[in-house]
Amino acid sequence: MEIKEEKERFVLLNDSNEEIGEMTWSNAGEEMMIIDHTFVDPQYRGQGLAEKLVLSGVEKARKENKKIIPLCPFAKKEFDTKPEYGDVLRK
Repeated sequence: MEIKEEKERFVLLNDSNEEIGEMTWSNAGEEMMIIDHTFVDPQYRGQGLAEKLVLSGVEKARKENKKIIPLCPFAKKEFDTKPEYGDVLRK
């Protein structure tokens, strides 16, 4: 499994290099990311892959000194249940 960054999205690839998931965001100004969509192909669910996609967004925000607005319901749940993401959550 590999996560690759493209323009305003992280793509999840399986071992055959096929796209099996994504997390997309839009930039709101210079210091804000809005996570608007997280998806993992149903046959790959239950392996923590969507969590890894959201974590990729969190790490990007930390690296670029941005805050995140988690509009996507899955991302919102991740932020609600992981206090360690609080440093990048836009309050």
